[in-house]
Amino acid sequence: MVIGGLIAGLFGSLLGLGGGVLIIPLLTLVFGVPMKEAIGTSLICVIATSSGAASLYVRKHFADIRLAMTLELATTIGAIVGGLAAGIIKPEVLTILFSVLLFYIALSMIRKRPEKNQEAGSSAPGDYQITNFPFGMGASFFAGNISGLLGVGGGVIKVPVMYLMMGVPLRIAVATSNFMIGVTATAGAFVYYARGEVDLLVSGATMIGVFLGALVGSRILHLIKMEHLKKAFIIVLLYLSVEMLFKGLHLHFLF
Repeated sequence: MVIGGLIAGLFGSLLGLGGGVLIIPLLTLVFGVPMKEAIGTSLICVIATSSGAASLYVRKHFADIRLAMTLELATTIGAIVGGLAAGIIKPEVLTILFSVLLFYIALSMIRKRPEKNQEAGSSAPGDYQITNFPFGMGASFFAGNISGLLGVGGGVIKVPVMYLMMGVPLRIAVATSNFMIGVTATAGAFVYYARGEVDLLVSGATMIGVFLGALVGSRILHLIKMEHLKKAFIIVLLYLSVEMLFKGLHLHFLF
């Protein structure tokens, strides 16, 4: 689990997605951990990786703290609601929903084009005008819902919304999302822990691996050709999406 967590943290830090998209398939498909326990473990790992990243972004003044704390009100409520809903929904349904999420992330990565204007990320907090604030609050609630329900950080929703709909520069949006997902994951993790769906041994081992992987990823980022890494990751996500779908439907995949 430590080794698997290290791989998940490495890929997650290199691609800015967090390790949750790989941790849950790893625990359920390889180690046979029940789906709800895997989600609880993933949330704890998100807390650890977010804490490390957030401290760096805050120190470098990349994160918009005021915007983060405002949106986090909606996101935290959404995470608690999502965590409570997960206690009612059958594990098979959660598995199928997670399969759909993996497919969505893979599709988003296929469609995403490299940034032509790198200056879009050069602004500092306060140098831009925030727009569509009510929409941002609603999207944050939905992102929190996804986080609590499926054990991911929610950044896959929050970053595009802040960047495309609210006028926040991309670098600031990424840093602000990293600051927020730790708080969001904490709210969801408490719900799972209160239901007894967090295995501390599994969570501790995986969290150590994820933290070390994220640490390594942040140091080798400049050595990796991102286009090749992205293609490999898309293939892995599509494969895991099909595997999780078949698992949720109690079918057997070929590989």
